[in-house]
Amino acid sequence: MTGGDGEGAAVTARVLVLAGRGRYEDPWHDHAATSHAVAGVLGALDGVDVQVRSVFRDVLDGLDDVDLLVLNAGTWQPGYREAGIGGTDADWAPFHARLDTWARAGGRLLALHQAANAFGDAPRFEEVLGGRWVEGVSGHPPLGRARLRLASGAHPLTERVGAVEAIDERYCGLRVAPSSQVLGWVDDDAGDPHPALWVTEAHGGRTVYSALGHDVRSFASPSHQELLRRAATWLLA
Repeated sequence: MTGGDGEGAAVTARVLVLAGRGRYEDPWHDHAATSHAVAGVLGALDGVDVQVRSVFRDVLDGLDDVDLLVLNAGTWQPGYREAGIGGTDADWAPFHARLDTWARAGGRLLALHQAANAFGDAPRFEEVLGGRWVEGVSGHPPLGRARLRLASGAHPLTERVGAVEAIDERYCGLRVAPSSQVLGWVDDDAGDPHPALWVTEAHGGRTVYSALGHDVRSFASPSHQELLRRAATWLLA
């Protein structure tokens, strides 16, 4: 999938969207559908070539040729790890080491929604992500209308943008690193704000995390699409 106005437009950036699979998927998120929705949004940018692949152990072998990695994966299916489906933690250690090395060497990462609780078998990933879902602390109200309020003017990503409106889950109680710059908040049902969009460069690369993206309805939102395009543009700058 190549962006641009004409067929054969010059490719200036290669984007890889990683869709959750096996131990990095669950029964509540259609990672395949949402990954293709993200690819459609980012593929409309000029000069951007987007590929969607599932999370296999060797999927990052060609990572040096990728300008932007989009992580759209989550935690393992209940019972997968216990049953040894998809390999052991040791089997996946080279995958996580490859991602960590790439990210800390200036890699660009756009992490979406359930990525906050992905890769629990890779403790160093939290620093790359700039935050984390905390079991027993983090949660979300029922799926419905969500409003992500943005810190307009605080960062190029959110400059002159007021809010994102979408059908989505409102992730609350996420742990955010002090080195991350929070740029957006959602309110819980009591009206209390929770960080749901941040950027970080503390690890040596550049990461944007957005808690939006439960299903394809979220990516149908024009304001969410604009946020994704802005995120990709900043990450690729």
